[in-house]
Amino acid sequence: MRKKQFVLSVLLGATSLLASSAPLAQQAFPARPIRLIVPFAPGSGTDNTARYLAREMEAVFSSPVVVENHPGANSFIAAKMVAAAQPDGYALLISGSSAMTVNAAIFKALPYDPLKDFAPVARLAKGAMGLAVNAESPYRSVDDLVAAMRKRPGALNYGSGSAAYQITTELFLSMASSKASHIPYKGAAQALTDLAGRQVDFAFADYAALVPFLRSGKLRLLAVSSAERLESEPGVPTVEQAGYPGFDMVNWTSAFAPAGTPEPVIDKLSSAIVAIYERPQTQEFLAGTNWDSFAAGPAALRQYQIDEIAKWSRAAEIAGIEKQ
Repeated sequence: MRKKQFVLSVLLGATSLLASSAPLAQQAFPARPIRLIVPFAPGSGTDNTARYLAREMEAVFSSPVVVENHPGANSFIAAKMVAAAQPDGYALLISGSSAMTVNAAIFKALPYDPLKDFAPVARLAKGAMGLAVNAESPYRSVDDLVAAMRKRPGALNYGSGSAAYQITTELFLSMASSKASHIPYKGAAQALTDLAGRQVDFAFADYAALVPFLRSGKLRLLAVSSAERLESEPGVPTVEQAGYPGFDMVNWTSAFAPAGTPEPVIDKLSSAIVAIYERPQTQEFLAGTNWDSFAAGPAALRQYQIDEIAKWSRAAEIAGIEKQ
């Protein structure tokens, strides 16, 4: 009888120890460096956002947060990496619209499911894209560029650093009844470097990525993709104002974890990230690159993601882009 009582006592003690250690494990997060996986090369708008977020998260958690760039393959590489990572909160995808919404609009089959394979963590920021040309090009307006493309269909080429840029450009070309050749890149920074070097004729890219090239005088901004003009570029029209009603395409960034990440870990990450993006200093940082905070938690991000997949799918259909 005493033996049974002893065994029962040991089992109850072990159960109690496990129950008490679970909250401690949750409280201990993060216990090692968090990796922010970016599907674009350094210098892109998403990369700039991730590096800012990493610095702020390090201060909040008193733990290292590192940014890893894994560009290429239409963001497949980075997305697959995070989807396959341990669902423990230590690997987050800091993604723009391409990986998590646009790819679903242009690919028949993806090597990952943007909804099922990821747990939404937090929305971060959104911003307009700009239509730019080389500063020495003869195109000083959207009309100039469109006239040149109509005169020589397919002769001009454009660079795109993601699927979002490609659909945005093809939608513009469709509305302008024009044709141009597509040159794909692993990220906006590379596309804009070649635009500055006159290897391509024009490109849509995040305004944040365009800023260094505009300030150095290497590129000229013809229009912005949002419904309203940018405060920092009051003399630059929107694409809609340039003659294309209804044109309103913006990019955004958000944080996603692998599906199955424990809810307490998601909550801890989400609360910290949303708080960071609601700070005045973050608003100031974003304003410097004409991005806007639209911080929100997992539920809002998931609904926004679903709505964006539908929006980009409609844009791809209008642009005549067949699924690959």
